Amino acid sequence: YEVTRRVLTSVFAALSSSDVDLRAIVLKPNMVTQGSDCPVVADISVVATLTVEVLSMTVPPAVAGIAFLSGGQDDMLATQHLQAMNQLPARYRPWPLTFSYGRAIQQAAMAAWAGRPENVARAQEITAQRSQCNAAASTGSFREAPERPLYMVAVQ
Repeated sequence: YEVTRRVLTSVFAALSSSDVDLRAIVLKPNMVTQGSDCPVVADISVVATLTVEVLSMTVPPAVAGIAFLSGGQDDMLATQHLQAMNQLPARYRPWPLTFSYGRAIQQAAMAAWAGRPENVARAQEITAQRSQCNAAASTGSFREAPERPLYMVAVQ
């Protein structure tokens, strides 16, 4: 939280001093999650609340949008975090919150594909579903249950 706050404060000070039109940028920040060495996994609602809080403190409302990186998060967890952020009251998030998840969309599909031509259709199906789930999370309308069966099969 504190590191993200300091970095974003510096970024927007530099953008301001360079007269960057904030209406023309999309910010690609991290979510506020526990460190990779931390044994305690933060609750989804805590990650969502702290992430939106630090963004509210540092990112001007003029910014066109925020597209999160998955940051090495598990596919499903990245989607759940985005969903939880988009369910917070809109007054705390004046910018659209969406995703820029390469790994969190492709990871399960890559595992299902495993380099085998006969698995291509299955991998494509999983990629499409992961994309649909994250698109839904961008509007706060993601429901976990429909994704779970494909997701579980993909990572086995």
